[in-house]
Amino acid sequence: MKKTVFSTQNGVNITFSGEVKKQNIVQMVQNCAEGKCECMSDETKAKITAMEVKGEDGAVTLELGGEVSKEEIEAALARSKVLNG
Repeated sequence: MKKTVFSTQNGVNITFSGEVKKQNIVQMVQNCAEGKCECMSDETKAKITAMEVKGEDGAVTLELGGEVSKEEIEAALARSKVLNG
């Protein structure tokens, strides 16, 4: 799976391509929203105002809104049990 993180005007987008299932990304977002993951600090989570998953298996985009940095999200992705499990 290839992950690309880039800053946008409204936050940060992550594109996942290759061996990626949309449902896995949806599950990761749900875990994050429900506080079931330790991939990012509460400080970082507090900065995120919106999370939206788009696309389909093989080409999924996760759009994060808020005052969050590309570096914070890259660090969180590196710690994700869903992605790196």
